[in-house]
Amino acid sequence: MATKQQRATRLEERIEELRAEIDGIIDERVTKIAIQSPGVPPGVIRNLLTARAPACRCAQYIELCGREAKNPD
Repeated sequence: MATKQQRATRLEERIEELRAEIDGIIDERVTKIAIQSPGVPPGVIRNLLTARAPACRCAQYIELCGREAKNPD
């Protein structure tokens, strides 16, 4: 049986993996928009994409994907 410390460590690893995956998805979206908006810094685009969601990356992903489903490119 896994100890409490082992479970916590594994959960932390899964969270970090998920956060990295979400960052990659957001970065892809930023790149797409940056191509269509030359001169706008990627940091500004990223802030605009994630501003409607709390600082939690999971909430940002859900918000971004929800908007994308409603308005596909």
